Amino acid sequence: MSPRISDLHIAREDALPTPLTLRAELPCSEAQAGHIARSRETVRRILRGEDKRLLVIVGPCSIHEPASAIEYAGRLRELIEGTGDALFPVMRVYFEKPRTRMGWKGLIYDPGLNGQGDIGEGLRAARRLLLECARLGVPAASEILDLVTPQFYAELLSWGAIGARTVESPLHRQMASALSAPLGFKNATSGSVQVAIDAIHVAAQPHRFPTISLEGRAIVVTTTGNPDAHLVLRGANDGPNYDAASVARAAHALGAAGLPARLLVDCSHGNSAKDYRRQPEVAADIAKQLADGSRFIAGLLLESHLVEGRQDIVDGPAGLRYGQSVTDGCIGWDQTLMVLQSLADTVRDR
Repeated sequence: MSPRISDLHIAREDALPTPLTLRAELPCSEAQAGHIARSRETVRRILRGEDKRLLVIVGPCSIHEPASAIEYAGRLRELIEGTGDALFPVMRVYFEKPRTRMGWKGLIYDPGLNGQGDIGEGLRAARRLLLECARLGVPAASEILDLVTPQFYAELLSWGAIGARTVESPLHRQMASALSAPLGFKNATSGSVQVAIDAIHVAAQPHRFPTISLEGRAIVVTTTGNPDAHLVLRGANDGPNYDAASVARAAHALGAAGLPARLLVDCSHGNSAKDYRRQPEVAADIAKQLADGSRFIAGLLLESHLVEGRQDIVDGPAGLRYGQSVTDGCIGWDQTLMVLQSLADTVRDR
């Protein structure tokens, strides 16, 4: 009898709906699609310097509670109406969280926050939330982490990110070449900007690679390349890179590589030394650079939620404080308003 050589570490298999089935179950209306297309074009124009507004990717570190996320989107809708002449806010709607070791992996992987991993329901929850954002007229952004799940929701994004842990991944770079939204590549956790510049070049090229179709079949896709990839400075393990000198060096590196010298700055992560309370300081420095005439900065990223700080998941959703992050700490809504109003005033005055 031949020894068993396959599936030695598979405990169970569960069927997922096909991407096409989920899109039919939760369809995108013509009005929602129009909003997403217009939002993407605005992001592109800001990245090219044709629209003088500041792109602001703002919202929770991750989505664990759709109800508070929808409330946040409603508040952001009101903010858009008041600052739309100076800012173009796009809500962070992050469903997947990279983990160095272990921890909650995000709404798609564990929507019940209980370790059961109902990914089918997680994908439904993610798609429902993105559709609600589009209905409200709030552009949405998310980090693309998994290589399969984007087929279920990525057409609803106005902006996407490849994170510092995956920026060196050849698979993520070629996947990025297929995505329809503008895409930011973060510098590596080591601080290397060149890694992200290389990724931008790779993502802009055509690729041919295996994936799954909307019908759930294994296929080979040929891409044309994503022309709207750009750099995001997020700091490093050993220090920040949001200051004017660091921004200028990164812009020079982009120009030397034949790329537009325009970038985004992440106010969190290495740039805040992983202290959410320092994000307003980073934003204030960005505002000063803009006031001083910098044309390198197209926008920034800010981790913000209804309630300041963070909390641990102890007993699933039971006992969690409404509107507070369960991953990285976030500034609260009132402070978010102050930061964004200050940025808007700076943009209007420059």
